[in-house]
Amino acid sequence: MVETVEAAPAVSDWQRMRHWAIAHMVDDFYQGLVPASIPFFVLQRDYSYIAASGLALAATLGSALPQPILGVLADRWRLLWLAPAGVSVAGLGAGLAGLAPTYPLVWALLLLSGLGVAAFHPAAGRDARAAAGDSARAMSFFAAGGSAGFFLAPALATPALVSLGVGATALFIPPAVLMGFVLWRHQQRRTRNAVAPKRIDGCDRWVPFFVLTAVEVVRSATYSGMNTFIALYWINHLGASRTLGGVALAAFLVGGVAGTLVGGRIADRIGMLRTVQIGSAAAIPALVVLRICPNPALGSVAVVLAGIAVNMPFAVFVKLGQDYLPTRPGTAAGVTLGLAVSAGGLFVPVLGAIADRHGPQAVLTTLCFIPAVAIALAALLPEPAR
Repeated sequence: MVETVEAAPAVSDWQRMRHWAIAHMVDDFYQGLVPASIPFFVLQRDYSYIAASGLALAATLGSALPQPILGVLADRWRLLWLAPAGVSVAGLGAGLAGLAPTYPLVWALLLLSGLGVAAFHPAAGRDARAAAGDSARAMSFFAAGGSAGFFLAPALATPALVSLGVGATALFIPPAVLMGFVLWRHQQRRTRNAVAPKRIDGCDRWVPFFVLTAVEVVRSATYSGMNTFIALYWINHLGASRTLGGVALAAFLVGGVAGTLVGGRIADRIGMLRTVQIGSAAAIPALVVLRICPNPALGSVAVVLAGIAVNMPFAVFVKLGQDYLPTRPGTAAGVTLGLAVSAGGLFVPVLGAIADRHGPQAVLTTLCFIPAVAIALAALLPEPAR
């Protein structure tokens, strides 16, 4: 008689990644809460446009510049508390900003919120990659969580801010504190019976990593330009209402979440480099179709497709960057998730100058050509070492 042994049930990609995906969603919710709340600071506290842009700058400086440094620290020490503390601080800073009585205090709290975001990404990216293993699809859940959080921020915060005023930002503090606690407990459970992590061997390939970072900056510039000007294009060029302009922005962001998930699945099938190249190439026809759509009805389909194409390589950037820097996964995540994304936003003022002179339709025309730079750079990327 042969005794059979039942195999342990396989753990799905979502089960392995759910803590990190949800934590990323909560963390990046506060990145989206800042731009959603800034118009209410202007309307209710009479802040000038310059002062309002200063608040956006505070959050950007806090979140972008420290991430590579914190990534180096996360690679040197385990710092299991860094990601839980980061998401909690991100929520506390953004939530308390609406209650702060003076502009300097609001500015400092938004800077603190940005620092919390910066603390979360490198450590979370390192540990999420450990949980994902070699699956790009699993890593796409983590990346898509951030995109979903950025989308949910204006959808959930705007009604509260309209009804209760800018102080309603405080209502969104509890999710950050709760998520920080849940993530800390998850980290403790994960490591309680685990052996010390092995040192990862491999050669860090900085030149391909910098080329990949440049590709991500180009993608981010396209994404930021669409995120900033698509509603204005809908309203001023297509003659849609403000409500439909907001719907167009929401459709683009939803397409971005879908594109992140689709990109991870495609990368597992055909490879990460081909996914980056296909996503960069697909962005051009998707944006061209959007630009030539004559009315909002047809444009609503095109804008979703544009969101899918522009975001298709996003999860791949995170994983591929860590493959190029196998001994520095925290540093790689800090750059691809933080610095490169924020650097792309620096091109928005240039697009704003184009819009001032020629209208938002000229911005959409310009964005049709920008992905060509990503295509050229992506052709230089080598396969990661195994």
